[in-house]
Amino acid sequence: MTHSYRQPGVVLTDRRFTVPLDHDRPGGETIELYAREVVASDKTHQDLPWLLYLQGGPGFGADRSVGRPGWLGRALKEYRVLLLDQRGTGHSTPANRQTLPLRGGPAEQAGYLTHFRADAIVRDCEAIRAEVTGGTPWTVLGQSFGGFCVTSYLSLAPEGLATAVITGGLPSLDAHADDVYRAAFPRIERKVTAHYARYPQDAERARRIADHLLHHDVVLANGYRLTVEAFQSLGIVLGTGDGTHRLHYLLENAFVRTPQGFTLSDAFLEQVQAMLSYARHPLYALIHESIYGQDARPTDWSAERVRAEFPQFDAAKALAGDEPLLFTGESIHPWMFECDPALRPLRETAGLLAARTDWTPLYDPARLAANEVPVVAAVYHDDMYVDTAHSLRTARTIRGLRTWITDEFEHDGIRTGGPRVLDRLLALVRDEA
Repeated sequence: MTHSYRQPGVVLTDRRFTVPLDHDRPGGETIELYAREVVASDKTHQDLPWLLYLQGGPGFGADRSVGRPGWLGRALKEYRVLLLDQRGTGHSTPANRQTLPLRGGPAEQAGYLTHFRADAIVRDCEAIRAEVTGGTPWTVLGQSFGGFCVTSYLSLAPEGLATAVITGGLPSLDAHADDVYRAAFPRIERKVTAHYARYPQDAERARRIADHLLHHDVVLANGYRLTVEAFQSLGIVLGTGDGTHRLHYLLENAFVRTPQGFTLSDAFLEQVQAMLSYARHPLYALIHESIYGQDARPTDWSAERVRAEFPQFDAAKALAGDEPLLFTGESIHPWMFECDPALRPLRETAGLLAARTDWTPLYDPARLAANEVPVVAAVYHDDMYVDTAHSLRTARTIRGLRTWITDEFEHDGIRTGGPRVLDRLLALVRDEA
């Protein structure tokens, strides 16, 4: 059953699909997928080609926009767009602390979550494409982790693609999670250094907040334990176009004077809670490192282990001297499953996933080398989330792929400069054709 409704300039249709949990067992358990069809209101009855949008993440549902902002407005000029909530996210059968106990204990939950990586998402897309397009190949736009999924799509089912567009999401084809994080921490340090160069007053503010957290037990309203490491993880925003400014505004009024002296303000803590909680996207924390698992080596809490190789990120050592406090970026750590009440019941499940040794390959280098699908990719210079060198090495292995390398945007260029980014990439496709 579908339901259609209107927003300014667009007609939206809710669409639901049933797919196998395990595509290798088509007669077994099923899950539900949700997707939102979007078409310009003046093109509702036109026979338009389809564009499937795959959100970044993993673990995030598709954008909930109003009308036709940014890249979506540009896409709607020539496409009918499908915004897919990837399995386990949004309105698709959810996977979180409330639902996963239906599977059984941690071992059963971990086994269930092995079916939520890029390869399964690609097979979901192929399962629903026949119903959506009548079997016609579609254009796929993948942002960040969505680009990882597109690379898997080119490996597993290129016959389903008319065109592939990737923004900030060309993965390494063979890097272990350790390699990913070993490349990541120096990039994160550069972003933090650039932030302090722009807002030098923030260096002392960050040290003051960290020192307070080292000497006080701070629990947020939702039960989240705000440790120094949790505070440092707010640096994840520094990889976005406006992240440095948002972090500055957060830090500038962190303290308030009370009868007992200065303490962290309610306003600051409320903003921090919204930024740190995984209640809305727990899958991101649960399966993040597994997106790099492709062989018999466990990921084994890679970010936590590799961070120890970079002692400059140790807050206590920084505060003991005169070094700046370094924020961290896109990394998942065991302590998150102790601090965050949305993750706490799932800590054993997460540990079992980290120890898993039977990950299967997500990419097929031989098939990518023989690629015939028009494919373009925006690669952002010094992207904090996806290593530029890894992306360019992959770009050289995918036959016919054209890159646009730019320092005009950060990782979220499709959000901050959507129409221009999509225009540029679609023009590259047409030039190639």
